[in-house]
Amino acid sequence: MPRPRLTGLGGGLFACAGTLLAAGISWLLFGSSLFVYGLLFLPVAAATALWVRPADLITAPITVPIAFAAGVWPISGGSGGFGGQLMGLVSALSLHAGWLYAGTLVAALIAVVRKAVLIGRRRLPRRVA
Repeated sequence: MPRPRLTGLGGGLFACAGTLLAAGISWLLFGSSLFVYGLLFLPVAAATALWVRPADLITAPITVPIAFAAGVWPISGGSGGFGGQLMGLVSALSLHAGWLYAGTLVAALIAVVRKAVLIGRRRLPRRVA
């Protein structure tokens, strides 16, 4: 698996691009299914947390929910101008908050485990000496 090192901003852009790609796949192949979008969102959240550099680990659980909202907007189903689009987005976010929480939890758990491993590696040479 590739080991890119994304900055905090790069991780956010990667997550937004990934969720927009997931929304496009959901729209083209599954008729704007928010269930499929949620399933595709989970690997995007995991990849974002895995590929962000160690100094920016805290940004992964923060950028993932923002990316979820950015990706759900095109398939939210709102109509009738800005107000209709906004109501469709709010409805989609409220009805599918479980996917949002699950992706955020995945990113947070990966970030916490990666941070614990990094701290463990730093303490290991001190114990040996």
